[in-house]
Order: sequence, then structure tokens, then C-alpha cells
Amino acid sequence: MGILDTVEAGAQIDSYRIDAPIARSGMASIFRATDLRDNRTVALKIPHPDMEADPILFDRFQREAGIGEKLNHPKVMRVFGGEKRSRIYMVMEWCEGRLLRNIMDEGRLPKERAIRIAIGVLDALDYIHANGVVHRDLKPENIMVDENDNIKLIDFGIASDSAARRLTYANFTATLGTPNYISPEQVKGKRGDGRSDTYSMGVILYEMLTGKLPFTGPTPLAAMNDRLLNHPMPPSVADPSVSPQLQEVLYRALERDPKNRYPKAHDFEHDLEHLDLVGVQDRDELTHWQKRKSQLARKIFYYGALAMIPVVILLIMVLFSRHH
Repeated sequence: MGILDTVEAGAQIDSYRIDAPIARSGMASIFRATDLRDNRTVALKIPHPDMEADPILFDRFQREAGIGEKLNHPKVMRVFGGEKRSRIYMVMEWCEGRLLRNIMDEGRLPKERAIRIAIGVLDALDYIHANGVVHRDLKPENIMVDENDNIKLIDFGIASDSAARRLTYANFTATLGTPNYISPEQVKGKRGDGRSDTYSMGVILYEMLTGKLPFTGPTPLAAMNDRLLNHPMPPSVADPSVSPQLQEVLYRALERDPKNRYPKAHDFEHDLEHLDLVGVQDRDELTHWQKRKSQLARKIFYYGALAMIPVVILLIMVLFSRHH
């Protein structure tokens, strides 16, 4: 029996009663539900019928469930397993609060709150990285914030697990990460590691503090290319109240080369907790950020260089003939 694309409130799946639809994605729909055995509120993630027929998507859904079931941390949404089910679905912890995206849509956050939320997310990242998991799609839509600014990291749909079989994501390259938050190495087609999540958290913190994204463009591709070519506007230019120490932390998180970034989420977290100990570097990013390069300029240089190769060869041949 396949899962219906629309599940009505009041319907029952095994020991769970569907209470209300919550969200729908390309792969699945999420519902608030009640576990009739103990009246606990949970979230059910039910794959769409066409996803069940696609072996790649289906494997991806099962990997997400497997990753979630092995994680157990107060800042990471739980995924519950270990019970026999009549069909494929995920049972997840019900998380109270709002998506960070909805909070950020109301305007930039006070520095103290932005830092507090970032520290919470970095604590969660430090835990999942220590357990061999890389989120790979960290963005405000995947962070829940409650009324006390406690966070829950959610949605491990494209996470990687070093302990699991590696999947080949054929035809999924464009979905590995979200254009505004994806790291430079992911833009180049690499899988990325924990430092890719650190970069994404740097983008989120920059946006929380300034109300702006550090890298933009008229298209998603242009936005992704911008981070490969240019420096962001210094946070202190967007908001003069950003201290040199906090700005330095952001620059370290947003380093284009992963080896120059914070090696661990914990190091990023530590600096945010001890800004008074952060040494400030004299960076080119502070003075040269207005010099913008474009992909077009790079292509012109590349093809111009190619066109010059025959000319250089001809000159070498002429010089060689004159000396013989």
C-alpha cells in the first residue's frame, strides 16, 4: 500500500494520529501527530509516492533517517527509530519555536542575540561533526529557535555520514547546499567537510548582524560565483557597531580556502564567547572589498590567454630561426 500524497487530519498510521499538515518539500510532507501510546506530540515526515519509486531519492530519505536516529543532543532534532512500521516514514521530535528565517525576516538581530543563537548552532555542529556527520545545507530555514533562544538543528536531508556508505549524488549537484549559504568548495563541486558548515554559519551570522547577505548576484549562479571572486562588504561598514573583534571572527569563518577557516566549530564558538581575546589582523578584505571581479572578466582573461598561445609560439619560432 503506497502513501497517499495527501494525508487528512484524523488519519492513523500505525500508532500515530495525524493532527495537522505542517510543511511540504520536494521529497516529503511533514505533519504534526500524536503518539496514541503516550499522547506525546511528534512530527511525521512522510515521503511522497513518486519519491518511493525513485531509488536515489528513497535511499537519500533512508540515509536521513539513519543519520537522525544516531544523533542525540539537546540542540539537534531527534529522530526516533527501533519500531516496526507498516510503511516508510520518519518519526521526529516535535520542536516548539520559530524558524530562524522567520525571525530574520523581521529585521537584523541585536548583536547579543545573534551571537547567542550562533553559539547554540555551533555547539550543535561541534556535536554532529564529532559523530562523523556534516550537515551540508545549514541555513536559517534549518534552524529552530524557541522563546528562550534555544536552538534545534533540523533537516539532515543532504547530510553526509562518514560511517555510512557513500552515495553518488548523480543529477543532484545543484541541490547540495543552498546558493546563499553554500561554501566555496561546494560551489566547486566538492563534498565539503565540517568547515563547510562553519562557513555557512559565518554567512548566517553576517546576515543576522547586518541584515544583508555577504555575497549576492542577480541569479543563484552569480551569487555562488561572487564568493569565489570577491570579498564581502566589511560588517562594520554595514553596521558600524560591529566591533573589530567580531568582524575578525566573521572573516575567519568566511575564509575562501577551508584550510584558513576555523578548523572546528568549537573554535568559532570559543571566539564568539571570548571576543576580548580575539586578535585583529590587518586584512586586504577591509580595503579592497569594493574592487569587484566578475566571471565574465575571468572568462575574457582565460580566452584571451588561449588566443595568445599561437602568437607566442610564432614569436618563439621566429626568434629560433634567426639564431640558426
